[in-house]
Amino acid sequence: MNARTYAATVRRVLEQLAADRRTLGLIMIVPAALLTLLYFVYHDYPHGAQLFNRIAVAMMAILPMLVMFLVTSVAMLRERSLGTLERLWTTPLHRADLLLGYATAFTATAAGQSLVLCAVAAWCLGVEIGASWGWVVLAALVVGFLGVALGLFVSAFARTEFQAVQFFPVVIGPQIFLCGLLVARDQLPRALELCSNVLPMSWAVDAVGELSTNTEPTAAFAAGLGLVAGVGVAILAVAALTVPRRVR
Repeated sequence: MNARTYAATVRRVLEQLAADRRTLGLIMIVPAALLTLLYFVYHDYPHGAQLFNRIAVAMMAILPMLVMFLVTSVAMLRERSLGTLERLWTTPLHRADLLLGYATAFTATAAGQSLVLCAVAAWCLGVEIGASWGWVVLAALVVGFLGVALGLFVSAFARTEFQAVQFFPVVIGPQIFLCGLLVARDQLPRALELCSNVLPMSWAVDAVGELSTNTEPTAAFAAGLGLVAGVGVAILAVAALTVPRRVR
């Protein structure tokens, strides 16, 4: 890894994101807008406030992964389809510089996303948790990093941006169904419960759930968030080995 080429990659990606207002809007505004829509869905529902509060906390661990996965996978495919990567490979750029540069740039935007999402939840939608919101911001940031790593990884197996989007229901869809958002994981059929126990989104939802019922971060919160971060790092390392050097 070369610090100079890594820093140049981070700067280039951030400049591209700053110039792409629609992508920035998708990252920064859409998660908060979806959470607001969910608020009005439950607004007149019996016991809707309590139900929305529970689901909203879980969404803090779902929306960042969902959005960052889509944005990152499509952005990397765009670089390949436009020939940008092939031109970059003629420079001293290493695969680690490229992937870490992308991960750093998109995780930085995920930090802004988590701040906006948590601010809207706390100040506009009245979501209540036991612990400090700063821990929720941290959890959303780590989950967003995992979404970035997953997006970079699956982009190596797609040839077009459309194919990259097709990975979403394969990689993210089952995790949404099994993470405990729809049905408590201990009430799932045994086979599905075992599957849910090894899914990163389940760990993330469990981690933020600990914050909603406890005034201070617990060991379970730290363990869940540590597992999410560890999986993200591992996936990013594998992605650095699999990213193609040519457009197929």
